[in-house]
Amino acid sequence: MADPGLLLRDLDKGTLNRLADILDNSVCGWKKLARTVSGEPRFRFSDKELDSCSLQVLSPEGSPSRRLLGLLSDRACSVSFLQHCLQATEHNEATQYLTRVTGATASEFCLGPLTAQDQGHYICRIHLGDQCVFSQWALVQVIRADSPTPATDKVALLIGNMNYKFHRRLQAPMADVYELANLLRQLDFKVVSLLDLNHREMQCAVREFLLLLDRGVYGLLYYAGHGYENFGNSFMVPIDAPSSYTLDHCLWVQEILHQMQERQTGLNIFLLDMCRKRYVTGNMNDEVIPQPGTLKVTANIVFGYATCADAEAYEVCKGNLSNGIFVDFLKQRLLENEKVTVMLDKVAEDMGRCPIARGRQALELRSNLSERRTLSDPIKLLNCEEEYSARTLQWSIAHVLPDSRLLTFECGVRVQLGFAAEFSNIMIIFTRILEKPKNLTLCEARITDLSEDLDIDIKMTNKESPEDTGSLLITLDSFQFPESSCLYTRLCGLQKLKRDLSFTVCLQYQYQEMDEFVEEKKMVSIGKPLVAKLGLHCCPRPPPSPLSAPSELQSPDWGFRGSSSSSLGSESTCWSYYSNPGELSCPTTPGTMSLPEETLLERPLPLSENPQGLTSGARFSCDNVNDISVHFRNKMNFNSC
Repeated sequence: MADPGLLLRDLDKGTLNRLADILDNSVCGWKKLARTVSGEPRFRFSDKELDSCSLQVLSPEGSPSRRLLGLLSDRACSVSFLQHCLQATEHNEATQYLTRVTGATASEFCLGPLTAQDQGHYICRIHLGDQCVFSQWALVQVIRADSPTPATDKVALLIGNMNYKFHRRLQAPMADVYELANLLRQLDFKVVSLLDLNHREMQCAVREFLLLLDRGVYGLLYYAGHGYENFGNSFMVPIDAPSSYTLDHCLWVQEILHQMQERQTGLNIFLLDMCRKRYVTGNMNDEVIPQPGTLKVTANIVFGYATCADAEAYEVCKGNLSNGIFVDFLKQRLLENEKVTVMLDKVAEDMGRCPIARGRQALELRSNLSERRTLSDPIKLLNCEEEYSARTLQWSIAHVLPDSRLLTFECGVRVQLGFAAEFSNIMIIFTRILEKPKNLTLCEARITDLSEDLDIDIKMTNKESPEDTGSLLITLDSFQFPESSCLYTRLCGLQKLKRDLSFTVCLQYQYQEMDEFVEEKKMVSIGKPLVAKLGLHCCPRPPPSPLSAPSELQSPDWGFRGSSSSSLGSESTCWSYYSNPGELSCPTTPGTMSLPEETLLERPLPLSENPQGLTSGARFSCDNVNDISVHFRNKMNFNSC
């Protein structure tokens, strides 16, 4: 397989023409290839584009396959992806040819053995075998192998699952994802923030995330929601997981790590804000313990678990907004210019001083990070400007808001139609009356006839404030409009859109000295906003990963050297297990427990087991700090706390 960083557009014209000749001579070769590559959303071509390929036969020198390869090149298709698709379509001749020629055009050329005295700048060129074919001259910089690898880019995928269909709903992931997204943007991360994804949507979101990774890129994945752990393997639970779920219904974190390593990333960070218990649901009966392929020795992996093995993670509730205990402390340290492991050590120490967490939740850090790498490391483009631009374009596709529009109605009313992004898959639409004739008394513009793809509660649309629509993060102050002639509608789950988003703007107004309302309507289509462009709802499900022989990953210790919590802050510590929390402030209200039916349990735990007088069950609060309550971030066994 070709170098993952080698793009189709990097191949010379002769190679592409020869490959096109092979595909043109096959029976419907290019059409079969077009159907196969469409498995990736960004390579789904329109009928017009496919017709342009077919029409090439009318030209004496035209080639449908060459036109298709050109379209793939324009969308930054990699050679390795094309090879995979050719193998899937059984184009053996084309596969063999591409495999043979890309060995001489890979983006990586190894020189060696070299010594420290060989460091410096050189110019070189490469020739093809015994043929008189030479590459262009290239500038080569030789540096020490143990020199810190600069960050060529920084990408973060943040997923928060709250509204589960068959499990207890959570509160904190919304605020956790929102606050971490804002902080990571300050550190120049390209952030994708998503709420409430089902199994397929999570798979496709991870796949799009992997496409943004490349050599030297820092990749960070944060997940808040239900989860569990089985023999050292961590699983993230989608919102559509059945009541008795197994690993087949979940996403396997270690497999994602394996795929990130395939992209030759510079740093792999996983922040898992979820429970790690094996509950008495289906996951106790996982028939097969999966084993990923052998991990590469990259010395750049950091796992930050919100809680230790076989324990729950908790949420801290402050009014309507909630934070998980992990993020409540993480957000205070995230911007510090410290080695990632040192920063997480400090978070663990802060959590250790929290009375609420003591004996219930302790951050666990696992890492083999050998260099001093921080989240604030600057991005350095060492001859990779094109790759950086391609990643920026790919990321921006999922973060484009529709342009604001000005609608003029026959009655003379002018309405501004605007848009604001709360997450990558949640958008707020507002209608604002800019001008109205003096003979009109009451006037408002409402959004109606929204797409059936989105699960929308009509009662929560066209509200006088974003908070009334269910947004706890974007408020009236965010818009700073001088008057209150605005109505707000919040659209969630944009990843479910199957077609362009269209709706009706319905203007209702009343003339002076008239009781009846008059109504005018305008249809509006805004395309696919934000992450809807990626088509996460229809991303094909990948084949199951082959199970390999047991590896180091099976062990909860991951084969890394370990140390106890006594070595906090030590740069030589490969991983630390924290189980000695300290103090934090506790709430003023007595503890209550809330079941899905919103009933209360009266029976408290014995005082010896419950020194703070907490009620047994999934949700509790304690004495002494300003209305804070805590509940498990996973499905509960109501007999334990």
